Amino acid sequence: MPLDKTLLDALQAVTTATLTTVLLKKGIRRCWMRGPMPRFAAGQRVVGPAFTLRFVPAREDLATPESWSSPTSTRAAIEAMPEGCIAVVDAMGVQDAGIFGDILCARMKKRGVAALITDGVVRDGEGVDGTGLPVWCAGVAAPASVAGLTFVGWGEPVGCGGVAVYPDDIVVADGDGAVLIPAALAEEVALAAVEQERLELWIMREVDKGLPLPGLYPPNAETRARYEAETGKAP
Repeated sequence: MPLDKTLLDALQAVTTATLTTVLLKKGIRRCWMRGPMPRFAAGQRVVGPAFTLRFVPAREDLATPESWSSPTSTRAAIEAMPEGCIAVVDAMGVQDAGIFGDILCARMKKRGVAALITDGVVRDGEGVDGTGLPVWCAGVAAPASVAGLTFVGWGEPVGCGGVAVYPDDIVVADGDGAVLIPAALAEEVALAAVEQERLELWIMREVDKGLPLPGLYPPNAETRARYEAETGKAP
């Protein structure tokens, strides 16, 4: 499902660091994916609904070059990706088998996929970089996916970097990595994150003035009252 533009704009304006704090306050601790870090064309924050893909350990009768032509293949999955989605791939953290290369990433870019995020690695690094597809991953490796993994499907819950990701959950990725927002919490998390960044911007100005941190960050009742009075916004 495409994201509402207001929600999309709000989430593009806040950092993943802020989002993890907001989610922590809502009881969600496992939201930052271990492994995916900005690697290719990842200079801008990306936001989008998750399109999930999953690999399992390689099994010799299934993980073959012939499997790339199967109806259950990464090629078929890419053709099912809607514009604006973020492909989130569970590669079990395997780092010696590249799950996608330059041609697959080029096709994803052509289809309007917002980004690729995986706890695994990609291959054809120079070519992937040339496609312009934003990629968060754990690195690069020359061997193909079938050297260590079997692709089993898409559109189901997966685990990526220790985080449970369900289709259409919201993913935000920036220089600090990739964060998962449960779809049902997306709107309230976005609103809280925008307000938190307003508050922290005000706090940073107070720090610049030389104020000490105790009572300022986190703000006590007096500080909160002063913030509201000066900005006209409730924290």
